[in-house]
Amino acid sequence: MRRELGAAWALLLVAGTMALVSHWSLPGDPFLSAGNLTNILSQVCVTAVLAAGSTVVIIGGGIDLSVGSVLALAAALAAGALKGGLAVPIACAVGLAAGALAGAANGGLIAGLGLPPFIATLGTMGIARGLTYVWLGGAPLFTFPPAFRWLAEGRVDGVAVMVWAMAAIVALLHVVLTRTRFGRAVHATGGNAEAARLSGVPVAACRTAQYAISGACAGAAGLLLAARLDSAEPQAGDGYELDAIAAAVMGGASLAGGTGTVPGALLGALVMGVVRNGLNLLNVSSYWQRVAIGSIILGAVLADRIRPGRRS
Repeated sequence: MRRELGAAWALLLVAGTMALVSHWSLPGDPFLSAGNLTNILSQVCVTAVLAAGSTVVIIGGGIDLSVGSVLALAAALAAGALKGGLAVPIACAVGLAAGALAGAANGGLIAGLGLPPFIATLGTMGIARGLTYVWLGGAPLFTFPPAFRWLAEGRVDGVAVMVWAMAAIVALLHVVLTRTRFGRAVHATGGNAEAARLSGVPVAACRTAQYAISGACAGAAGLLLAARLDSAEPQAGDGYELDAIAAAVMGGASLAGGTGTVPGALLGALVMGVVRNGLNLLNVSSYWQRVAIGSIILGAVLADRIRPGRRS
C-alpha cells in the first residue's frame, strides 16, 4: 500500500503543479476544466490497459517489450475482419485472441524454451510489428462501422465507454491477483520461482498465463486505440511498451518481481497522462515532451532500485 500511496502523492503533486501553471499562464484555466479532465481519462485508457497487463508479468518476475507491437497487430487484424464484413463482436474477438496468442507465444518461448524474457519479447516485438506491416501493406485501414467506434465515442451514464472498459479490466485483474490461487502463484513465482516450484506451483504454466494476459490486454488496448482514431496503422503503439512498464513501476511494481498492484499501474498511467496533457496545454515542443517522459521512466526505475525492502 505504501508504494501505491507514493504514486497517488505523485499524481496529486503533478496535477497540482499543472493546475497552478495553467491558472497563471493560460486564459480560462483550461487544465481544471471538466472537458480537459475527461480528455485526460480517455487519453490514458490505452496506456493503463497495457500497464495492467504488464504489471501481471512484472509481478511474476518477467518483462514484456512486445505489447506495443502486439497492440498494432491486434488492431490490424480486427480492422481487417471489419473490412471483410464480419460483425463487430467477432472482429473484437479476433483482436483479443490475436493478442492472447501472441502473449502465449512469449510465455512458451520463456517458460518452455528458457529464453530470457528481454530477448524473447524483443524478438516477438519485431515479428509482430513486421506482420502488422505485411497485413496492412504499409498503409492504414480506416473508417469503421459506428458500432465499433462506439467503443471510443459512446457514453454510459455520462462516462466514455473506453473509460468503463479500462476500469473493468483494472478491477478484474486486481481481483485475479489478490483473490485467486492464480494471483498467489504469480506473486510466489516472481518472489522466488524455485521455492514456488518446490511448493507445488506450476511455474511454467503460470508464466505462460501471465504473458497471455499481457497479450490479451495489448489486444484490448489495440481495439480501444483503433476505435478512438477510427484507423488501424502499422506504426500504432510504437513506444507504448516503455510507457506501460514505466506506469507499472511508478505505481509500485518492482522490476525484481513479486510486488505490485494493478490499481498502482493505473495511478502511474495517470501521472504520465497528466504530464503530457499539461505540456500540450502549455504548447511545449513534442521533443521536450519526450525528454520529460524519458526522465519519468528513468526516475521510476531509479526509485524502484532504492525502495526499502527491495529484493536484490
